[in-house]
Amino acid sequence: MPEETSDDTPSKSARKRTALAAQDLGARLIGLRDAELLALDLPEALLEAILEARRLTSRAALARQRQFIGKLMRRIDTAGIEAALARQARAGEPDAGLHRDAERWRERLLAGGDAALDELAAAHPAADRARLGALAAAARDPRAGVAARTASRSLFRALRTLFAGPSC
Repeated sequence: MPEETSDDTPSKSARKRTALAAQDLGARLIGLRDAELLALDLPEALLEAILEARRLTSRAALARQRQFIGKLMRRIDTAGIEAALARQARAGEPDAGLHRDAERWRERLLAGGDAALDELAAAHPAADRARLGALAAAARDPRAGVAARTASRSLFRALRTLFAGPSC
């Protein structure tokens, strides 16, 4: 009779899925900014491997480094890292909403002219109507070229600052 295998030993497919998940998590860590990465309080060897992966330019070398990071990740509990990444993502959500609001208002100001500016001034009394109007007009000017794009970006930044202020 064949010997019974223990049910607590994961199958080869399960081990491979775990290894690939660890590699994917490592790739996500490579893409983080330095401040976000340091906030995770990673083991020293893993942090060094991630920083090394950022320096690599060869595609093959980067693939090997990702595999190495995945190997290091299999030795530690990744649940804490996943939870920290989820918290960081949730912390960035208000910024995403602020970004969307500023983008919508910029589009409205560029398309709607003075009527949209009046609506914005009514909704946000702290708005510098003259400055926002001048930026919108400069951004709409078809002859301005690069200056119009610069004005459009400046308009976006001004709206973002307005919406992030204490008057909201």
